[in-house]
Amino acid sequence: MCSRISRVSLFGTTMNDPRTPSIDLQAIARQVMQEQGFEPNFPPETQQQLNEINAHPPQLTTSDKVRDLRNLLWSSIDNDTSKDLDQIEVAERLPNGDVKVMIGIADVDAFVAKGTVIDQHAERETTSVYTGVSIFPMLPNELSTGASSLLPDVDRPAVVTEFVVNAKGTLDSSSVYRAVVRNKAQLTYNAVGAWLEGTAAAPPKVAASAELQAQLKLQDEVAQKLKKLRYENGALNIDTAEVVPLLLNQQVMDVVRVTKNRATDLIEDFMVAANGVVARFLEKVSSLRRIVRTPAHWDGIVRLAAAQGEKLPATPDSKALNDFLVKRKAADPDHFADLSLAVIKLVGPGEYILERPGDTPEGHFGLAVQDYTHSTAPNRRFPDVVTQRLIKAVLDGKPNPYSDTDLAAIASNCTQKGDAARKVEREMSKRLSAMAMSHRIGETFDAMVTGVTPKGTFVRVVQPHMEGFLAQGGQGLHVGDKLRAKLTRTDVQRGFIDFVKA
Repeated sequence: MCSRISRVSLFGTTMNDPRTPSIDLQAIARQVMQEQGFEPNFPPETQQQLNEINAHPPQLTTSDKVRDLRNLLWSSIDNDTSKDLDQIEVAERLPNGDVKVMIGIADVDAFVAKGTVIDQHAERETTSVYTGVSIFPMLPNELSTGASSLLPDVDRPAVVTEFVVNAKGTLDSSSVYRAVVRNKAQLTYNAVGAWLEGTAAAPPKVAASAELQAQLKLQDEVAQKLKKLRYENGALNIDTAEVVPLLLNQQVMDVVRVTKNRATDLIEDFMVAANGVVARFLEKVSSLRRIVRTPAHWDGIVRLAAAQGEKLPATPDSKALNDFLVKRKAADPDHFADLSLAVIKLVGPGEYILERPGDTPEGHFGLAVQDYTHSTAPNRRFPDVVTQRLIKAVLDGKPNPYSDTDLAAIASNCTQKGDAARKVEREMSKRLSAMAMSHRIGETFDAMVTGVTPKGTFVRVVQPHMEGFLAQGGQGLHVGDKLRAKLTRTDVQRGFIDFVKA
C-alpha cells in the first residue's frame, strides 16, 4: 500500500555542517523524477481541457444503465491527508446471512476522454508518484483531488463492483455496473483501525452514527473472512516496513514506520476481491492483467528457508511459503521486515500484461489468485482508467476501445513506469532519512545487519527505522547480527547515512 503525503513546502539543512547550503528537497524530487523518465509538468493545453470539463461536467442522470445509489451509507477510508479518493464502500447483510459488498470507484473516464491531452499525459506517466515532500499527480489536482475524487457530500459518477460473500468467505455472485453515488463519511485508516482494534474511541463521525458503526463492523467482519480465505489459499503475509517523514516547521524531524491495521486490511481485502471480480467480468475481451509470475528463483527461496531451519517444497508453493512466513513472523518479528524484503526480491516484481480471451491466466503468485487486474484507483493509476473504459464498452455492447497492440504497449509502459516510480520513492526515502538524522550526528543506536556485500556492510537502525552504511567495524559481521552503531555522517543530496560500530 502506498503512503500518500500531502504536498508541502520543505527546505532543510544538514545540521552537522553549518556551512551546508539549504537543501530544497522538492527540487531534488523533481530532478529524481526526470532522471527516472517522468515529466512532472502537464502540457500547456491542460488548462484549456480543464476549462472545458468545468464548463461541461458529466451529467449525473440515472437510467436503467446508471443506478441511483446516493441513498446508501457510503464511506471512504484512506490516509489522513488523502484527497484523491478513488473508492467508497458499503455492505448489506442479506436474509440468508450472506453479505453484499459494493465498491464504488471514481468514474475518471467520465471526466477524461480517451485521446485527450490529459489522457495522453496520463498514458505516458501511468501513475502518481508520492515522494514524501511532493506529490506528482498523474491527473491534474483539479480532477484527482477535486472533480473526479469521491469527496464527501457531493454527487459523483462511479463504476460499482458488487459481490456477495458467504459465511466461508467465498464469493457467491458478482456484477459490475455504473451508478451515481454520494460519499457520506470520509474516514481515515489510523482512526478507524484503532477503533476496530479496540485501542481508541470511535472517530467523531463514527461515534455520532450508530448506523455507521454497524456498517463499518459489518465491513470488517466480511474483510476478515476474505483475508482468512486468501491466506489459507496461499496469499503471502508480507511486511515491507514502509516509512514516512514527520515534518515540523518545514523540517524533516524524523521518519516513522507505517503500520498496517484492521482498517488498512479491510480496504486491501475489499480491493483484492473487487479486482478479481473485474478481471473475470472482462474475461471475454482483451484486457490488462496485473500479475506476479511463479518465481523463477524458487531455489533461492528454498535456500533462504533452509537457513532459517525450515524446509520448503522443491517446486513453487505459495501456501507453503506463506506458512513459513507466518511462522518466522511469530518467532522473530525484529527480522521479519528483512525476511519479507528478501522474499519479495526472490519472488520477482509485479507486471502488467495483455490477456486475450482464451489465454491461460498467468495469475498473481503473491495474492494466490488466478484472475487479477487493477481497477480500483483510476485517479492515480492509468491501467485502472483503461480497465474502466473496457468495462463500459462491455456494459454498452460496444467494441473494445483498445486494440491488442495498444494494450500490450500500455502494459509494457505501465510496468516500466511502475518500476521507475518505486525507484523515485526509494531515492527520496533515503534523502528524507538522511535529513531526519542530520541533527543526530554522534548518537548511538540499536541496529542489525541487513546486508554484507563486496561494497561493505549495511545496517538498519531499529528506532527510527532506517538503513545506512557501516563505514567501520563491519569485519566478521553477518546478516541478522545485532550491534550498537554510532552515526558519523549524513549527506542529504545523495541520501547517504554512515555509521561506525560503537
